[in-house]
Amino acid sequence: MTAVVADSSSTAAGLDERSRYLRTLVVDALEGGGRGHVGAALSLIEIVRVLYDDILKVRPADPKWPDRDRLILSKGHGCLGLYALLADKGFVTMDDLKKQCRPGALLGGHPEIRIPGVEASTGALGHGLAIGVGLALAARMQKRPSRVFVVQGDGESNEGSVWEAALMAAKHRLANLTLIIDYNKMQSYGNVPDVLPLEPLADKLRAFGFGIAEADGHDVAQLQRVFSALPVDAAKPSAVICHTVKGRGIAVCEHNAAWHHKARLPADQAAALRQELMGA
Repeated sequence: MTAVVADSSSTAAGLDERSRYLRTLVVDALEGGGRGHVGAALSLIEIVRVLYDDILKVRPADPKWPDRDRLILSKGHGCLGLYALLADKGFVTMDDLKKQCRPGALLGGHPEIRIPGVEASTGALGHGLAIGVGLALAARMQKRPSRVFVVQGDGESNEGSVWEAALMAAKHRLANLTLIIDYNKMQSYGNVPDVLPLEPLADKLRAFGFGIAEADGHDVAQLQRVFSALPVDAAKPSAVICHTVKGRGIAVCEHNAAWHHKARLPADQAAALRQELMGA
């Protein structure tokens, strides 16, 4: 398999207008709510963008439609990226987005199932894939066409429960289940290779019974091609390893652990970040 790496071109210059706009929504949420995991949100924007724009069968006006596809953001701390898409698609309002984390707000610091469009309460890492296995198996037993997509972090992949769930997915040949790994090579403790190396990640997942694909997680066209071709193998669950850059799109955030989480974003700094994004 040809090695895939994320486009490392810095700042917003390499992103199209829609990707830059969605990042401004993350800035809006961060400024309005006063806190959020920025780096994790920016690394997964293109992943959730392509899922919602091109892949997922969902109905914002009817978020509990039984035959809908399910998206689980297992790396719940990256929820500002998900919230941007939920607001953009009309599951929640832009006002909800800008009030995230305020007292009484609909949107909190991690996804909760009470939010329209959110399929699982996540944030305690390592549980999303197990939930996805249950949802995918239920869909098959009930003869529903629903597919299940689980977005998992690379640091989160350290959790043993992830690999137990992977064994179960393979045992049941859940071809309606796709694991998407946001592989930005950084986690809260440091760089992934220093904390607990995952390589050879593709080989590990293949040995666990998954059909494997890899993609540049910021290349929209590439993600569209890979996601549109799922499942990788009609008799196996799929895993898509998305090579990304933590904090992608904003120069000060990229590869910068200080932007893993931010509390308080002054109005002048928020304005500068929007200018960087939309002026690219």
